[in-house]
Amino acid sequence: MKYLSNVASLEIFPERCVGCGICIEVCPHGVFAMENKKAVILDRDQCMECGACVNNCAFKALNVNKGVGCAAAVINSIVSGGEPSCDCSGKNKNGDCC
Repeated sequence: MKYLSNVASLEIFPERCVGCGICIEVCPHGVFAMENKKAVILDRDQCMECGACVNNCAFKALNVNKGVGCAAAVINSIVSGGEPSCDCSGKNKNGDCC
């Protein structure tokens, strides 16, 4: 499932990647693959910005603004008791796009 096109904050720093593959294992949406013994981003738009990859990369080869994407919308909906909104077809309680 894609959320919003061209807005995910996910970055990869290939010079820091050692090819351990942990990002591939922990990513819930299969955003990563291995090419030439380095992780690469297959489709940035699949990233829900949960931060699992960043939290598990011991080599600091990844960066993402955790808590701003669809994962945050789902968590906030659980806390508030409302429905999650993962796109800009609607606004959140603050009137902002989530």
